Amino acid sequence: MTDYVSELRRYVGTRPLLLPGTSVVLVDEAWRLLLLDRADGAGWCLPGGLMEPGESFEETGRREVREEIGVELGELALLDVFSGPECYHRFPHGDEIYNVTAAYLARVRSDVPLVIDPAESRGARFFDIDDVPDGLIGPERPIVARYGAHLRSRRPESDAAPSL
Repeated sequence: MTDYVSELRRYVGTRPLLLPGTSVVLVDEAWRLLLLDRADGAGWCLPGGLMEPGESFEETGRREVREEIGVELGELALLDVFSGPECYHRFPHGDEIYNVTAAYLARVRSDVPLVIDPAESRGARFFDIDDVPDGLIGPERPIVARYGAHLRSRRPESDAAPSL
């Protein structure tokens, strides 16, 4: 959790906060998406996190990916911005948030070594869009669904890769 959010929590406790952040749909050569098994046991998630004061959404995504898995991102393409009741999340320790999330699509080779931050994640794995685990946390579901629709709409019958 960011120092900024920790400071806010001292004033509001666990009550819901409206917080901006970024998720990165990080995909390999086969267009499988990378999911992280959250260290807090809440389930699977995309790399990403909350914005720090003064950051842009893109800067947030790049920083979070670097911190969580040790990868420097190249090109980012905005997938969409997500908000609303489906972006609500209650953490296992009780804090509640409504995410306003800019989701970006980025590529990484599957053989790039990932340096997992154990404070953030228990591990990471690439998943085919049709094999995403049931334990995906709620706010990530609309993002993954949108990526699936993006992938299917741009993949012709020949199974050629969609554009970024």
